[in-house]
Amino acid sequence: MLRIAIPNKGQLSDPAREMLREAGYAAAATSRELVVQDPENDVEFFFLRPRDIATYVASGTLDVGITGQDMLADSGANAETVLELSFAPSTFRLAAPAGTVTDVAQASGKRLATSYPGILASWLQEQNINAEIVKLDGAVENAVRLGVADLVADVVATGTTLKQAGLEIVGEPIFKSQAILITRPDFTERNALEVFVRRLQGVIVARNYVLVDYDIENSLIEQACKITPGIESPTISALHDSQWSAVRAMVPRKQVHAIMDELYDLGARGVIVTDIHACRI
Repeated sequence: MLRIAIPNKGQLSDPAREMLREAGYAAAATSRELVVQDPENDVEFFFLRPRDIATYVASGTLDVGITGQDMLADSGANAETVLELSFAPSTFRLAAPAGTVTDVAQASGKRLATSYPGILASWLQEQNINAEIVKLDGAVENAVRLGVADLVADVVATGTTLKQAGLEIVGEPIFKSQAILITRPDFTERNALEVFVRRLQGVIVARNYVLVDYDIENSLIEQACKITPGIESPTISALHDSQWSAVRAMVPRKQVHAIMDELYDLGARGVIVTDIHACRI
């Protein structure tokens, strides 16, 4: 049985549960559930603090887990990324009271509050900046106001919380993160892991693509197929009117309206878009 660690709170939790449901797995209905058995799929889910997941996986207590790239990097745990999950994007940024710091080099000799001391220490070493790290468990945006730090280094999704605390971002991102699936390097049950990964990949593809169906005159099929090349190749079906054919292809969701416009201008009619709920590519 594959033992899988899932975040029980934070920005990773709900999207992870939703992805599992879309992949056909049992998922906890509420955050109060700590363990969920899914015997039909031969897996068991453990809902844990996001920051602890890399440690559990690396130690061999659990087989795989969903966590953030930033949390894995900060933990220093011996775990590897199996799959990027394309949700919960964020950046790790340096911030200071508005107008006080304009360059990251000015962090030298100052106190930096953070919940990610591992990532920050590595970055300071790379930048050859000598600064004091003040480790906090959360709400680091208040550290300057409360007098325990001069700057903060925090995970930022929109930056709104930092602005509300009177802080502004300094320099480029220290670290970019998203949700990832991890396992330990010596994990041996690769067949079970491959099934789980394929299901998640199917969800990711289904979210990023849609099906487009349309009718087109036979003389325009080649031009239409250049607009909608599909994954391998479009499906072409004959219609009752022998001068026309039906075409079906997968296209990127973000480009679908532009593609529909281009098809219509070419002469396609009956252009229909359908969501994909699951797939294997």
